[in-house]
Order: sequence, then C-alpha cells, then structure tokens
Amino acid sequence: MNIHEYQAKHLLAGFGVAVPRGGVAYTAPEAAQIAKDLAKDMQGDPVWVVKAQIHAGGRGKGGGVKVVKSVEEVKETADQILGMQLITHQTGPEGKEVKRVYIEEGCDIARELYLSMLIDRATSRITIMASTEGGMDIEEVAATTPEKIIMEVIDPAIGIQGYHARNVAFALGLEGKQVGSAVKLIMGVYAAFNALDASLLEINPLVVTGDGQVQALDAKMNFDDNALFRQKAIAELRDEDEEDPSELEAQRHELNYIKLDGNIGCMVNGAGLAMSTMDIIKLHGGDPANFLDVGGGATRERVTTAFKLIMSDPNVKGILVNIFGGIMRCDVIAEGVVAAAREISLSVPLVVRLEGTNVELGKKILAESGLKIVSADDLGDAAEKVVQAVKEAA
Repeated sequence: MNIHEYQAKHLLAGFGVAVPRGGVAYTAPEAAQIAKDLAKDMQGDPVWVVKAQIHAGGRGKGGGVKVVKSVEEVKETADQILGMQLITHQTGPEGKEVKRVYIEEGCDIARELYLSMLIDRATSRITIMASTEGGMDIEEVAATTPEKIIMEVIDPAIGIQGYHARNVAFALGLEGKQVGSAVKLIMGVYAAFNALDASLLEINPLVVTGDGQVQALDAKMNFDDNALFRQKAIAELRDEDEEDPSELEAQRHELNYIKLDGNIGCMVNGAGLAMSTMDIIKLHGGDPANFLDVGGGATRERVTTAFKLIMSDPNVKGILVNIFGGIMRCDVIAEGVVAAAREISLSVPLVVRLEGTNVELGKKILAESGLKIVSADDLGDAAEKVVQAVKEAA
C-alpha cells in the first residue's frame, strides 16, 4: 500500500524526523490560507513550494512542483495544478488527476542527497541505501555510477546502532553538526520503518540546509499489505482514487491481480505457476495482460470474478487458464470459467490447461459447455495455442 508525500512526512515527524512545515489543500483558497499561516513564522523573504499529491515520482518534471514567492502566487499555482492530469514516467501516458496539493515552506538547500530503507530479499534484512546523488532517480545512479551508492545492512539481532547511522553520514561527506543531525534523522527513519511495517521508505532528496541541518524534503512510503491488520491507522490513509479499480476489486475478493500492458489474460492458481505462465507466453512471442493468482482455495464465485476482471481490460484479446489442481479442484475452476464466459458473452479465444485433482471432470464440464474452448495438453502447448489464436484473431 502506498500513501501520499504529506502523509509520509506527518508519520516521519512523529518519529523525530526533521521535515519542512506544510499543509494539504484541496482548493486554491485553502492553499492560500495555509501559505498565510506558514508565513507567520518565516524569516526573511517568504518562499513556498506547491506540490501535486499523486502516487508517482517525477512530479517536478511533469509540472507538478512549483516554487512561488507570494500568497497570491500560491493560490494561482494551486488552482493550475488542482484538477490537472499530471503525466510522469511512473503514471503512464494517461497520467493521474491531481486532487490535492501540499503547500510547504521553502528550504535553504546547500546539498541534495538520497536516503532510503528497504527489505533486501537477498539478506532478509533491513538495508539503508544512500547516495550523494540526491534528486536523481536511484535506478539511473545504479546504472551509470553504482560506486556512488552506499549500503548499510542492519542485523535484526541488534537492530540499528549509532555507528550504522554515522557510517552513512560520513560516507555522504557530512561533517560537523551535520553528522549529528543526519544520525538523528536516520535513527528516526529506521524506527518509523520498523514500527509501521513499511516495505520501502525513500527520501529523495534528503537535503542539508544552509545552517547545517539535515531534512527530508520529500518522502515516499510503501507498506506491507500483509501487516495492515495490525496497522489500522496506516490502512485509513489509503487513497483508493490513486489505485487501479481492477486491482481494488480483486483485493475485495481475495485475488492477487496486477494489470500489465499485454493482450493475453492469465488466470492461474499459485504465484510461482502464474510467473511461469507469463514467462512462457513471452517465450512464444506473446505479452501477458495481467498477473492473476486465484489461490489454492478459490470458490466458483471467486473464479467467476477473476474471469470478469480479466475481461474488464479492453486490451485483452485472448485468455489462458492454467490450473494445477492440488487443493484447488479442476472441476471448480471449470464451473467458474463456464459461468463467467456465459455471463459476459465471451468473444475472445480461450485456452484452458487443467491438470490435477478432478481433472477429467473439469475437462468434461468444459467439453459439454457448448463454448468455444481450446484444450491444451501441457503449459507449452497452452501458451503456443493462445499466442497463435490471438495472432489469427487480430
């Protein structure tokens, strides 16, 4: 689960992480009022930053982050950004509608750095990742100058220690009171990451101010969906407007579904088998339209819902059902497929490969359905047939 920048900063502040002051607005007048309130404690010439709040990076490049120098400019800029269809490299060409903006006090930036915490699957440990190349995409840094990426692995037996944070601070070239400020921030970020069951916490840029303080100028947080049952306050931060409607519907029916860009819909039981199915479709020259795992104990109703989810994607030109029946019985899958195909008046090629528990009964149900269903003997045969059927139908 993802949250907005302003929500992440509010959470981090609760763990002692230094962040600029700001407030969220849903209208231009609200934005102007927040700017006025912030100006009361500003010294010198006031500066504000108006930031679009969507679940995507690259907002600045897309025109969603503006620096302004008057309350009237704050109002005008907020009015321009609110309601815009913001397109970034992470939104896709369709972009995302901006429904809220974050008004933040300006910051005297001396240096821009990068800091994140994540679960390293290779070591099964929380790992601090940092770089002197703040403000850049970390993927670009990793590809072009990997030597500029700093890694600090935390042993879960002892947790984070002061020396971990100091190692990162020194590696970033911080000195004097900057080191103490950075250590406090890193320790706070780790505490938030652990306590809130985060799976990723990224601060880009992490900035050193003119007076030597280290602040989180941006913040991105992802959370482990499997831990939300014990993170009620985090679950309440969910913004469903930022999520794919099909994926939300899948979650309501306990289906693991992720939409992709291809044209061959996949319905499989088991995550590993689903990944293999997608791979073999690619091997035969096709492109999967989704990842969909119906699970080991799916009911006929859940299978029907899964089928409808696949067909809700207008890009789908063919469907491959690949089921290995262990706990999941092949006849249940067959009944769900037939019910869904009849309900939505299936008009694209459908290839089904069944194997395992009650496989003969499942095949009998499909054969007697009267529907145009192509049976496959094995996974390779199924992938070849669905790719060929889609090509012929094009």
